[in-house]
Amino acid sequence: MTNIDILLKGTQDLNLKLTEEDKARFLNYKELLKEWNEKINITTITQDSEIDIKHFLDSLTCLSLDLFEGNKTLIDIGTGGGFPGIPLKIMKDNLNITLLDSLNKRINFLNEVIKVLDLKGIKAIHGRAEELSRQTEYRENFSIAISRAVASLDTLSEYCLPFVKVGGHFIAMKGPDIEEELNSSRNAIKLLGGNVVETKIITLPESDIVHSLIVIEKIRQTSQKYPRGGGKPRKNPL
Repeated sequence: MTNIDILLKGTQDLNLKLTEEDKARFLNYKELLKEWNEKINITTITQDSEIDIKHFLDSLTCLSLDLFEGNKTLIDIGTGGGFPGIPLKIMKDNLNITLLDSLNKRINFLNEVIKVLDLKGIKAIHGRAEELSRQTEYRENFSIAISRAVASLDTLSEYCLPFVKVGGHFIAMKGPDIEEELNSSRNAIKLLGGNVVETKIITLPESDIVHSLIVIEKIRQTSQKYPRGGGKPRKNPL
């Protein structure tokens, strides 16, 4: 039987309070995730406790940053099963969220979650970051870009920073050992108009898993040269 017991304990550790509606939404979300995961590959994490820790609580650690107050626009790039965007939306209804993923099957899943959970001010779109960030509707149009995608920080920055308006922030959710990656990415971040303002190391509640949040402020516009197409950000990082 599906439960969110670990999530309820973990949110207390994060000083977050869940309403009854929040609890119902997380429970429904998890049930949908497990149900759809039998049909399409959304996540390899399928146990209740692991979903609570590695998906839900991991997503909610972002709220430890002082960036989510007010009516912010957020794009979650490479969202996969909706992480961290949907948990953030459940907890922060003021966020206007765009979920971006390159696999249409996952977009169908995300649309079902949005419908069943009756979430407003959130949409899922199918596309590639390097193409969408060149469109006027999306380029430098978000207060926050966020990503848990598996890529090096220099590559992620080229995909994500073009979406962020000057004065906004890109949050990269990474593993525990980031110093070397951070140092090798500083030139790329600067070139793209960003500046690293905070690195936060977090132990996920109810676990010994250590993750980090790298916060990059957008201090000037990104050159129209970026992002490069043809997979260059991955094959040949800045």
